Amino acid sequence: MLPLSLLKTAQNHPMLVELKNGETYNGHLVSCDNWMNINLREVICTSRDGDKFWRMPECYIRGSTIKYLRIPDEIIDMVKEEVVSKGRGRGGMQQQKQQKGRGIGGTGRGVFGGRGRGGIPGSGRGQQEKKPGRQAVRS
Repeated sequence: MLPLSLLKTAQNHPMLVELKNGETYNGHLVSCDNWMNINLREVICTSRDGDKFWRMPECYIRGSTIKYLRIPDEIIDMVKEEVVSKGRGRGGMQQQKQQKGRGIGGTGRGVFGGRGRGGIPGSGRGQQEKKPGRQAVRS
């Protein structure tokens, strides 16, 4: 289970975010991106000492400042169910690679045997013309 898939599943659910500076944010996850930047709504911010509280309608937290996230157990169970239903799990990518993905025995993009450079000389360029003026000299 990957952290970003867990976060995407946790949208519209409550969570606690602790930052590296010690502040905590409790709120409902609105959205997240690939850098783990998150938007929360109905947020209560607690100072690092725990003596001050702020209520905010929404807030944005940069992913690089996050120390950890607390997510309800039900979200983790939902992600596990999604992984099983998609047929992915351990070894899922090896199974997909065996199927190749390009018709019968095709190799797909970027793998040896595609339409790249190399291969049989002169193939794919029509008739190669010999340049006049230079001939091989044999001794």
